[in-house]
Amino acid sequence: MTFLIDQLADLTSYRDREQADALLLDMLAKVLQPQFLALHHCVGEAHNLRWRTTLPRSEAPASPVPEGTSRVDYEHRPALARHPEWVECLRDLRIVEREGPPTLALMPIVVNSLAVGVVEVHGANTLTEEGRRAAQSIVRLYGNYRALLDYGERDPLTGLFNRKKFNDSFMHAVVQRAITPSEQFAGQAGEPTPQYFLAAVDLDHFRQINDSFGYFIGDEVLLLTARVMRTVLRFDDRLFRFGGEEFAVLLDAADEKEALAVLEDLREQVARHKFPQVGHVMVSIGFTAVRPSDLPTSAIERADRALHLAKAKGRNCVVGPATMVPAGLLESASRGGSVDLFEESASATSDVELF
Repeated sequence: MTFLIDQLADLTSYRDREQADALLLDMLAKVLQPQFLALHHCVGEAHNLRWRTTLPRSEAPASPVPEGTSRVDYEHRPALARHPEWVECLRDLRIVEREGPPTLALMPIVVNSLAVGVVEVHGANTLTEEGRRAAQSIVRLYGNYRALLDYGERDPLTGLFNRKKFNDSFMHAVVQRAITPSEQFAGQAGEPTPQYFLAAVDLDHFRQINDSFGYFIGDEVLLLTARVMRTVLRFDDRLFRFGGEEFAVLLDAADEKEALAVLEDLREQVARHKFPQVGHVMVSIGFTAVRPSDLPTSAIERADRALHLAKAKGRNCVVGPATMVPAGLLESASRGGSVDLFEESASATSDVELF
C-alpha cells in the first residue's frame, strides 16, 4: 500500500505525458507482474487514427513481443483496424480478456468520458479479482489525472495545446536534443540528423471575417483550420494555439527543405478547404530553425520576423531562413523580457496591414 501511495504521488507530480505514461506502466508492472505490458494511445484525426505505443522503461529494444504480434506494430503506429481487440476494448469501455497461454487483458483508458487508449497485459495466469480491481483503479486515476492536465494545457475552442504547454514542450525538445547523442536521432548512414523548427501561422484578414460574418463564424473558422492543420502535420509534430488567429508549430524535420515542404503542404491544404459561409481562407507562415541555446522567446522572435516578411510578400506564403538571410532579417539584437508572438513592430513591414 505504501508503495502505491508513493507511486501515485510521483504520478501526479509530473506535467509531461510521456513521463506519466512510463510511471503508469511501472506501477502496473509491480502490481501485476506481467510477462508483457504496453500502453497504446489513439493519435491522429478521425479519418486516420493510429496506435502509438509506449513500453515500460525496463523493456529493452530487443524484448520479445507477444506471439502473433510483430514489433513493427509497437514502433510504426499501425492503423486502428489492425488490432480489433484493442478497438473492442475502446468501443465497449470494458476489460477484454482472453485465455492463454499467455493470458491477455486489455483495459481502456478513459479521459473526460472518452476512451483514448488501451493498456495491454500478458501473463502466465488470468488476472485475479484483487489484481483486476487494483489495475482498474490505477488506470482510472491515471485517466482522471490526464483530464486535469488537458484542462490546464489545451485551448478550449480548438483542443490544441496552449501557450503554457508550448513553453514546456519547447524546452523539453531543446534539452533532449542537447543531451542526446546525435547518432540516436539519425537514420541510415549518410542521412541528416533531424532537428526542430518553429513556425508561426496566422490566418490572413481574419478580422475581416469577424467583421463580415460575426464572431461565431470566426470561431468556426478557427476550429476548422485547426482540424485541417492536424490532418496535414505528422503525429510527432506539435501544434499550438496562442490565441486569436495565431498558431504555432514545433516541427521535427531532417532539414529546412523538409520543414518547408511540410509547411507548404499545410498552407495549401488550408487554402483548398472550403469553409461554410466564408469560402476559402488563407494563412501566412514564418519559420526558423531551433538552436540549442534558444529560449522560447528567442525562437518565437525569429519566427515572428519571418511571419511579418510573409505578410509583406503578399500573404498566403511560407517564409523561412533561406529567405530571411538575403533580406538581412535572420539576426537581430537580443531583447530583454518576454516577446509576444505575432506582435506588430516597427520594421520593414510597418507599411503593411499585417492582419
